[in-house]
Amino acid sequence: MSNIIIRFKKSVVILFFVLMIISAFAFLFVDVNYNMQDYLPEDAESTVGLDVMDEEFSSGVSNTNVMIEDVTIQEAMEYKQEIESMDGVTEVLWLDDAIDLREPIEVADTDTVENYYKDNKALLSVTIESGEEVAATDQIYELIGEENAISGEAANTATQQKMAGSETMYAAALLIPIIIIILVLSTNSWLEPVFFLTAIGVSVLINLGTNIFVGEVSFITQSVAPILQLAVSLDYAIFLLHSFQDYRNRGNKPEEAMKLAMKESFPVVSASALTTFFGFTALMFMDFGIGADLGLSLVKGILLSFISVMIFLPALTLLLYPWIDKTQHKSLIPSFKGVGKKLIKLRIPVLILIALVIVPSFLAQSSTEFTYGMGDQPENTRLGSDINQIQETFGESTSVVLLVPNNDIGKEQEMIQDIDTIDHVTSVVGYANMVGSTIPQDYLEENVTEQFLSENYSRIIINTDVGAEGDVPFKLVEEVRSVATSYYGNEALTLGESVALYDMKETVTADNKLVNILTIVTIAIVLLFTFRSISIPVVLLVTIQSAVWINLSVPYFTDTSLVFVGYLIVSTVQLAATVDYAILLTETYKQNRKDMAALPAIKKTIDDKLFSIAVSASILSSVGFILWLTSSNPIVGSIGLLLGRGALLAFILVITLLPALLVIGDKLIWKTTLGTKVYKEEKHEDN
Repeated sequence: MSNIIIRFKKSVVILFFVLMIISAFAFLFVDVNYNMQDYLPEDAESTVGLDVMDEEFSSGVSNTNVMIEDVTIQEAMEYKQEIESMDGVTEVLWLDDAIDLREPIEVADTDTVENYYKDNKALLSVTIESGEEVAATDQIYELIGEENAISGEAANTATQQKMAGSETMYAAALLIPIIIIILVLSTNSWLEPVFFLTAIGVSVLINLGTNIFVGEVSFITQSVAPILQLAVSLDYAIFLLHSFQDYRNRGNKPEEAMKLAMKESFPVVSASALTTFFGFTALMFMDFGIGADLGLSLVKGILLSFISVMIFLPALTLLLYPWIDKTQHKSLIPSFKGVGKKLIKLRIPVLILIALVIVPSFLAQSSTEFTYGMGDQPENTRLGSDINQIQETFGESTSVVLLVPNNDIGKEQEMIQDIDTIDHVTSVVGYANMVGSTIPQDYLEENVTEQFLSENYSRIIINTDVGAEGDVPFKLVEEVRSVATSYYGNEALTLGESVALYDMKETVTADNKLVNILTIVTIAIVLLFTFRSISIPVVLLVTIQSAVWINLSVPYFTDTSLVFVGYLIVSTVQLAATVDYAILLTETYKQNRKDMAALPAIKKTIDDKLFSIAVSASILSSVGFILWLTSSNPIVGSIGLLLGRGALLAFILVITLLPALLVIGDKLIWKTTLGTKVYKEEKHEDN
């Protein structure tokens, strides 16, 4: 294979650049989905309910709140009519849909009125079609001006759509110079980092372009996957080129040096890629479609990066290696010789410290308070400011939509009365209590009944004074479902933002156990075959999993809420991406152990590999922290913070805890490892 690549190096380079250009063009036509609810399982009640609603009713679930300040009842009605006429808006509900405005509002139920009109401020519930969020919210903003406010799912989606592209470019603009600086410090050529980035950059663009065959990707995948692919696979390119330079320094001609480098690199890069590949594959088994969406993109990305490094990079290097020679510079980093001796002295304190913190960390990370939606919007954004503005007047509010068969108005009326007594329900709007059971449907005009009745279903809107998620909103969803089920059994369907988030919680909580088990088991199997050892996979997984648990426990100890999607993804990504550090250190220790005793071997290993591991960890950590700093999307920001902190923790434990475990468990490790002969004369070892 290497002979073919070397012989046809120009053709290989041209082929990859052509594929990159085609993929970059195809990327422009990849659809991005910003609706989290679309990724719920098809059998989730909120998903089934939404499908039924789309079939039976012309309007959907209210997904936007619009607050108009300093208006009269009549002026609010005029705003309502203008918003209703906008493209993409299917329905606007307000006070006139809850009470008869021909009567003085002073005689109406105060709680009902104050849900919609308070202190001369009107709060309209607007339904915006999926896919029309940006255009519709822009029109509404233009109508209401700067002094009024918008909030809700559609506003969230519109904001993320607007910010996603610019924030990704901003993150890349910050990240690439940082990576280049790190790579320049880690090499002896000013141009070598360009080769690394070109090899992985080509694979990233091909990965983005081939998403056109998937149909669409989630906004999380679009924001996170390219940068993650770059961060976790850059090591492959670094290892190959460093090996190539080593063989050239030994006097081999470029072609022969590349053949040897490819042969030497293949097993190590393969093992590294396989652990990451299978770790990301575990995400694809999630019922919650965001995991499958991101997992597919990352798995595809790792495979493409591996192919690019093993085929494209050798061909590119052999064409342009004279430029590497012309741009040589002295090493910019001092030697790490002697660091291993200092670090290994910490082995007992490190073991004691980890033993003390690991159980509390495990318990804490499983007790963290989670959010399941987008999380809180930053207050320095228009949307964050608008949300606060609305909540100051009307408090938190959300609506639950209930669909029941429309064959018994009397039963519906009785059920509505029961729902109205549930805590935090402020009003219930349905045909049975708004129009009444005394007037036959046939005698009413269509515009009176169409928002409540379809051919098969009756639609009931339940207004509440709680937010979309949390213990209280989720308990309310359970109570509404319980009452509705007692009347209609499985024919009753609930939907709405809080219902979707409740279903999301149920789905991802189950996913968490499955994904973590699959990740650990698949990585353990790869390590088992890589090292032909029973004990080494355990040692490596204990090291990295400890870093994962400590990382994920921080939100609990700092009393901050954690976006669950970020938690779920990072618990997999951190393990899959950072186990490479442990593999590199352990493989080097294994080789050194053939020629020397345990302590000298681990000291030399740390001296030799500390810098390489630091380079990898600093790149992944930089990626994470920059995502956190640049993204206004709480989910992407959460993933970034966890990833940045996780990479640092993994680095610290790999250079402290892992050496301690390797030295203390040395005898057991080699007894449970096949085909490895180690140096036996340990009695004269210098401590």
